[in-house]
Amino acid sequence: MNLQQNKENAIAFYKTAYEGNPKKAVELYVGNEYIQHNPDVADGLVGFIEYFEKMQREYPNKSIEFVRAIAEGELVALHTHQTWQEKGVQNEYITMDFFRFDENGKICEHWDAIQKIPKESANPNTMY
Repeated sequence: MNLQQNKENAIAFYKTAYEGNPKKAVELYVGNEYIQHNPDVADGLVGFIEYFEKMQREYPNKSIEFVRAIAEGELVALHTHQTWQEKGVQNEYITMDFFRFDENGKICEHWDAIQKIPKESANPNTMY
């Protein structure tokens, strides 16, 4: 496994889909299967593409920053800072995404968690 290449591919995959081209993301970075663990997204390639196409229509001005990427074995973890415009209000989120790569260096499984950044915090540290 090429850990650096897997990190770069996970970021490129996520960025390509997030910015509105999930079909291209799948073509370039996904293997023969795509197992989805996010309960808001249907399993498989079609579910992934439909989710990100809908997201692009509903939130065309969203942005993403990749804060860190960690690779170990067949897994890559991404920590992101996302900003979304929702009903005229700007909301910020932190996500943690995990991607599993197959033996061909293609993404084949995904897990994630998302948390809205609160307006106030009990400490002065950022969530990223």
